[in-house]
Amino acid sequence: MRSPMTVFTTKDIALLWGEKNETKARVRLSNYVKIGKLIRVRRGIYVKDKNYDRYELATRIFTPAYISFETVLTRAGINFQYYENIFVASYITRDIVVDGQNISFIKMKDYVLSDTSGIESVQDAPIATKERAFLDRICISNDYHFDHLDVLDWEKVIELLPIYRNKRMNAKVRKYFEYYNAHNAI
Repeated sequence: MRSPMTVFTTKDIALLWGEKNETKARVRLSNYVKIGKLIRVRRGIYVKDKNYDRYELATRIFTPAYISFETVLTRAGINFQYYENIFVASYITRDIVVDGQNISFIKMKDYVLSDTSGIESVQDAPIATKERAFLDRICISNDYHFDHLDVLDWEKVIELLPIYRNKRMNAKVRKYFEYYNAHNAI
């Protein structure tokens, strides 16, 4: 209960308690849920109270994972459309609802997912930088409209581009960069 984390898996709890037997940890967790010390939000996932970090929850369901795509792009002002879903880069594609929150998991290649360049830890949740989220979206979308590219650091975009090992993306990023330069030269 003193941990700064707000979301726990059964494995996390077993490690924190030093319990080698996960079944014993589950029984103990079940008791904590019954007396109201923890809340079970999904099978094997618990929160301290209703004030838990939803991004932390989203990245704990299927790991490895990090917050990206429209969730980051909208917060950075690159996209103006608001989305209620939390968008997560993961090893699986799936839409789920947990505790009333829609979470969209989008499959990324293993070598992209495992590279931590351009991913920051914010309150125990890994979150892509705006440049990484921009590239993630280009990676999975053939044609995508971004509303406002002025906030991107193009040097960081170019630095992160090799992670994806994708010639189509290289050409696409070059087109976005040319478009950005053409509209900012005016």
